[in-house]
Amino acid sequence: MRTADFDFALPPDRIAQEPVRPRDAARLLVVGATLADRAVRDLPALLRPGDLLVTNDTRVIPARLLGRRGAAAVEVTLHRRETDERWRAFARPAKRLRAGDVVEFGEEFAAEVAGKGEGGEVVLRFAVGGAALMAALARHGRMPLPPYIRRPGGAATTDAEDYQTLFARRAGAVAAPTAGLHFTPALLEALEAAGVRRTALTLHVGAGTFLPVKTDDPRAHPMHAEWGEVGADAVAAVAAARAAGGRIVAVGTTALRLLESAAAPDGGLAPFAGMTDIFILPGYRFRIVDVLMTNFHLPRSTLFMLVAALAGLERMQAAYRHAIASGYRFYSYGDACLIERAA
Repeated sequence: MRTADFDFALPPDRIAQEPVRPRDAARLLVVGATLADRAVRDLPALLRPGDLLVTNDTRVIPARLLGRRGAAAVEVTLHRRETDERWRAFARPAKRLRAGDVVEFGEEFAAEVAGKGEGGEVVLRFAVGGAALMAALARHGRMPLPPYIRRPGGAATTDAEDYQTLFARRAGAVAAPTAGLHFTPALLEALEAAGVRRTALTLHVGAGTFLPVKTDDPRAHPMHAEWGEVGADAVAAVAAARAAGGRIVAVGTTALRLLESAAAPDGGLAPFAGMTDIFILPGYRFRIVDVLMTNFHLPRSTLFMLVAALAGLERMQAAYRHAIASGYRFYSYGDACLIERAA
């Protein structure tokens, strides 16, 4: 297995810069034994009564901050909470920052550099934490859009809503679980009427989700870690769906990764809270998830490797070739796939 096996050419004009409106008007490529072109609003007809949708209720925080260290401009993007006051962040320019430096982001809002890591990473210690820090970020921060969404002047006003799912409840993500962006209240009502159940878990998505695999052997890639929680309600919902013959449908790779992290070797599911750095490659034996709804992913990425593990590399390569030729829109604001697990 080589990282080059997961490469493909994507024309730049296929990268969506804005979402479609309404959200459930996005296209949906159904990937099973064959390919079918549908729309997200067709989900109630594509799923079965008794299926269980598992969504991610994380909420994206305005984690991009522009500040100053003395006269020098500094940009940081928070990516992982360590304590209420301490966050890991990517900084530019990081090489000029030293432990003990203070970066000012606004009136009475600053952070001390508590340490440095590799690849532009720093550890910031804020004077406030918890709700007070979230309030300060709301005043001074910007939505941390991925680098392929071009906003030369920073995130647009509409991005504050567009880059947030309607499931968002628990603040802590620095990237959206983008499969959830396609859902609308009307679609949820239609799914409920069709007998499709729903439960939620939490995975606070980190900026590491966008990091490319740079090693020739993907198994040597250092996977980023993220915090997640699977509660007792979700565990009970999964058990009930399975007992009734329903399928477990993960909305997004984040939900899938957390479910598989919490799974026991025998396929059982128990409550879970903690960090996960699960890296799913072809050859992985799925224990919980039967179907995945997800957006289209970057070439040579851990997420394209994940969908190749679920459906088979050749099938996903064919699906992506079809999507590119058929004008599907890619990445966070783009269209989606509904992928059935290969036997």
